[in-house]
Amino acid sequence: MKYLVDGNQMKTIDEYTMNQVGIPSMVLMEKAAMAVSNKMLEKIKLEDSIIAICGTGNNGADGVAIARILTTMGYSVDILIIGDEKRGTEQFRQQLYIARNLDVNVINNAKISEYNVVVDAIFGIGLSKPISGAFACAIEEVNKNKNTVFSVDIPSGINTSTGQIMDYAIRADYTVTFGYAKIGMILYPGCEYAGEVTIADIGFAKKALKEVHPSTFTYDREDVKQLPVREKYSNKGTFGRVLVIAGSTNMSGACFLSAKAAYRTGAGLVKILTVEENRGVIQAMLPEAIISSYQPNNLKNKMEIDRITTEIQWATAIVFGPGMGISSATDLLLDLVLKNAKVPVILDADGLNILAAHKEYVCEDGEGIREIELPHNVIITPHLKEMSRLINSTTEYVKNNLMTIAKNVTKNKQFVLVLKDARTIVAREDSYYVNTTGNNGMATGGSGDVLTGVIAGLLSNGLDTYDAACYGVFVHGLAGDAAKETRGTYSLMACDIIDGLSKVLP
Repeated sequence: MKYLVDGNQMKTIDEYTMNQVGIPSMVLMEKAAMAVSNKMLEKIKLEDSIIAICGTGNNGADGVAIARILTTMGYSVDILIIGDEKRGTEQFRQQLYIARNLDVNVINNAKISEYNVVVDAIFGIGLSKPISGAFACAIEEVNKNKNTVFSVDIPSGINTSTGQIMDYAIRADYTVTFGYAKIGMILYPGCEYAGEVTIADIGFAKKALKEVHPSTFTYDREDVKQLPVREKYSNKGTFGRVLVIAGSTNMSGACFLSAKAAYRTGAGLVKILTVEENRGVIQAMLPEAIISSYQPNNLKNKMEIDRITTEIQWATAIVFGPGMGISSATDLLLDLVLKNAKVPVILDADGLNILAAHKEYVCEDGEGIREIELPHNVIITPHLKEMSRLINSTTEYVKNNLMTIAKNVTKNKQFVLVLKDARTIVAREDSYYVNTTGNNGMATGGSGDVLTGVIAGLLSNGLDTYDAACYGVFVHGLAGDAAKETRGTYSLMACDIIDGLSKVLP
């Protein structure tokens, strides 16, 4: 597990290291400059012409120090200052003083296209307002040329907390960031601007991380080893019972994909509750599954309600929604599940669309702001459009405010939100997982149905709702990456993701 920080948290870590631990700012800055210089030395040649474009803050001071280090090694480096150096930070003015004493070339105007390597040290993690003027012009000129660009800490113009572009942003080939990865470099579109990211240890005190109480994290490939070890002395009852309530007439694929994914992720038994019309095709496609059916017109019958309630009580994890459609019958089913299930419930697809119209669970105040109220055992897995319906907003707003929405929707709540996008966010109360696995080949019909099944399979193996959601998204992405190796991205289908599970799970 790796923690991710925003600009304010990183500033606190920086200040704690300097003020409480006592490591001087210039020492940290020197180590930061060396980290960037070392990365550059792996990629550049002695004959390259290099320009360090520096603002007048501490990020600019890093850039000046990098230029000075490379110059002393025999490289040709010019420092281009943007802004009034007299109003620069103390560290910036000190670094500039050192550089001039060592005869490093400092200029105020340059044709950036004449250089083939750029050090981007214009703005660091503290940027809080849109970029304009000379700064915008410099960024535009860098981006339109074919320079090799190294960004210092974060590409200038990327919001450290949201990943959004502050009107203009540097497109880096390489970014060397200090201490911890920044949230804005993980989320889109920021991650597309950061290029290859290196996290450099420059001496921040480890105990400083505790001062900021980090709440955002991600997993890397090794974390799959943290999944529960399956007991050797076991049987199918040991690994849980998943009930998949899904499908409708002529829509059998979604429940099949969810059920098969649950089996592939270790569920002991999977039962599909669907309309009678799906029985034959599901039995043929997935003979391992138990099939139970219902007739929508009978759902007001007490005997039928009692039977379905018994099915709900049989399960140790429930999937509700894929391919169900929206009707009075499915609305009744949702209410039946939420009021009777004592085990984890995953609401997906049409389950979410039904939920959005259910005033008992999605409440609206007088200003049109919606609040989601759900039992603690529920996981919801909306994509952007489904999330927009739930909160009565636009898809574009959701897309541009993923982290903010995740925090607002789950504040002081016990249910789990899986907000699906190219960078899926899993949130509960004040903890946030940002997923970095997966690929664009997974943007295909049925991929979300597979995800619900994966999460259900992990629930059946004993993970709690939050861990199952986080690891489910992580493993789902890993399986998609494994499928990409054999199928590519154009040809990748949801069933390939299921096949990929066996390549990434223990």
